Amino acid sequence: MLIGLVRDSVMQCFCHTCRAPVLPAVNRRSAPTKKPTKTRTKQPKSSKKVKFITTEIRCQEKSKGGLCYEVILAEPAVNVAQPKLAPVPGKNVSAEEIEEKLKAAEERRLSLEAKKMADWSAKMAKIEEASRKKDELDKEFKTHAKEVLHTKMEQYEEKREQQLSEIKEKLKTHASDIEKTRQSLEQQKVEELQKHLEDKLRNAATLRDDNIKKILDRLKEHERRAELVRQNKAALAQKTDVTASSG
Repeated sequence: MLIGLVRDSVMQCFCHTCRAPVLPAVNRRSAPTKKPTKTRTKQPKSSKKVKFITTEIRCQEKSKGGLCYEVILAEPAVNVAQPKLAPVPGKNVSAEEIEEKLKAAEERRLSLEAKKMADWSAKMAKIEEASRKKDELDKEFKTHAKEVLHTKMEQYEEKREQQLSEIKEKLKTHASDIEKTRQSLEQQKVEELQKHLEDKLRNAATLRDDNIKKILDRLKEHERRAELVRQNKAALAQKTDVTASSG
């Protein structure tokens, strides 16, 4: 029903001034078929007027390819009669009753003020108590923090002294190890140098002996050759003497 109403309203003009006639809706799924006509009996006209509800449909495009419809079934009523309340019957009040009521109201006001003052005093007492507790907690926290800091500083100093002593001991041990290594290296170097010098002296003595032996051998060879030369000279002299005596 609502879909047909929306479809018919869309086909109607939106300005609502011309009131163009609404075209009959056609069902596209099925072909129109003729229904058998029925005889209608005439109903008596009623004296009451039928009230028609004005319907307005507003169309607005919310997204691409989508529409939003607002169906307004009726216009807002302007002149609506408000129901009148029945008048309350009056009551005669005397001056004494008014005075009593005023006194009771004054007493209630005073009691409320006293209660407010009591509440205010209780709140202020709670605030002062909370402030006092906060100050005590702050003081305790500061004292505890100072003690903890002092303890940590003492532990840090002790640890620092211990570390310094350990470092000094390590440095002393390292220095002694370095001195021992240096002495051993120097001793090893001296021994190696002494051994090298001894080897050099030994080699020099061997070479000197070899050279002396070679020189002696050369001298012997020279003497042998000189003896041969002398013998040859003597033989030649004898030959010359023999030759001269025979001549």
